[in-house]
Amino acid sequence: MVAYYDERPIRVRLGVDVDDDDDDGGTDVLETMISLSDEEFNMFHNIDRTIYRLLVIDLWRDPVEALQFVALWLWLERVGFKHVVKKILSLPYTVVNELADEAFVCLNIIHNDQASTSCLSSDVTSMQNLIHDDLCLQFFARHRLIAMRGLAKIVNEVCMRVLRDIMQAAMERNATRSLANHAQIKQQQVQQPTVQPGLDQGVGYGPVRVGLPWSQISDVVPPDDRTIFVTFSKGYPVHEWEVREFFTRFYGNCIESLHMQEVMPTEQSLFARIVCRSTSAIEMILNGSDKAKFNINGKHVWARKFVPKYLHQLS
Repeated sequence: MVAYYDERPIRVRLGVDVDDDDDDGGTDVLETMISLSDEEFNMFHNIDRTIYRLLVIDLWRDPVEALQFVALWLWLERVGFKHVVKKILSLPYTVVNELADEAFVCLNIIHNDQASTSCLSSDVTSMQNLIHDDLCLQFFARHRLIAMRGLAKIVNEVCMRVLRDIMQAAMERNATRSLANHAQIKQQQVQQPTVQPGLDQGVGYGPVRVGLPWSQISDVVPPDDRTIFVTFSKGYPVHEWEVREFFTRFYGNCIESLHMQEVMPTEQSLFARIVCRSTSAIEMILNGSDKAKFNINGKHVWARKFVPKYLHQLS
């Protein structure tokens, strides 16, 4: 069954038009698949399970958000873009992570009927290069209701069934890691009483070394090489002053400049770029990992090393 994955029937061919009569994005395919056993269903969706496992296990993406990313890519296949998941799996991890970030932006457009012009002008170059030149945020805004219905059906009838075991394993792994880090940070606080109280509430996954010396003089390296990319969860707005205060409080005068996503005053920024004064500051913040999760005033924030677009294209 796996061999025929990329030959699944597609109802709508995108030229790029989505017919309202086909707004569920592949109902006949889903109804056919419902009759399969769980084992057959998982075999048929083996490639989807593989990309989801990569996202949540290897890249430490949020399991719930990653499920939505897979649903979005499957919906794109249902409406006519061929072999989306297969193409993504052929890419380096850094590019897959970038595509996941762009999927997050696309989903925000789909679920937000008040998307501003600034949001629609956001860059989804990686997705366009991989899937289709005409695939832009305006496409998702134009067909948002159709996409919402199609995504809901795919999530309920495909993703929740075929990815459930991987999601549970990832959540259990994350919870265990978080508890271990909590205990480690508590121990560090006992050993280093000069550390500010409350750090255990500020760090999620990934241990963080606090109080280690590093240069606060800007490195003579390009800003892109000492930049961190941070993302915020939709519905939990994080303000610039909160980001600046958090990192300054726990890591000292590490920020050279901070660039929040430009949005309308009534809208939420979903990402930001932090240019650090030193590459050693990035090493301390990420603690040698590719990605770190923080909790800023009760709101989850993911941080990773910024990778410029031109490096993606060279990968």
